[in-house]
Amino acid sequence: MKVLDLQCRQAHVFEGWFGSEDDFQDQRQRGLVQCPLCGDDHIEKRLSAPRLNLGAREPVAATGSSGTPASPNPVPSGAPLSTQLPVDASVLPPALQAAWMQLARKIVASTEDVGGRFAEEARRMHHGEVEERAIRGQATAEEAVELLEEGIAVMPLPLPAAAKETLQ
Repeated sequence: MKVLDLQCRQAHVFEGWFGSEDDFQDQRQRGLVQCPLCGDDHIEKRLSAPRLNLGAREPVAATGSSGTPASPNPVPSGAPLSTQLPVDASVLPPALQAAWMQLARKIVASTEDVGGRFAEEARRMHHGEVEERAIRGQATAEEAVELLEEGIAVMPLPLPAAAKETLQ
């Protein structure tokens, strides 16, 4: 089994498990390898080191991507929030990416997909024509602005396609 570190064009980093290098290349060429966050199928391998299990040893200090020791708290706690959040998605910790996917799946599981009828359905709920419930769907930018101007709370939230599917 080969475990590869992969990355899409949006710099989302994730792991893929394949039977062999040929397996990975074949699946990638057929468009079967996709980013779990955004669904992009333009996937590249990242550099990764093999894991060798040579017995129990004391853990070595973690290192950053440049090979220098990683600081457990690289940003002072008093620093403004904007400097604490990385801009490049490739430096987001995998735990944060996993948390986003977990949140996206919870949203999908707890809302009804009304598709292109989103604006119409939101208005019907707002005017009391139907019972209020949690919905999601698609609306144009103009429809979203109109809803907000009418006092209907809406929020754009692009959900990755992978959140709408079950993992195999």
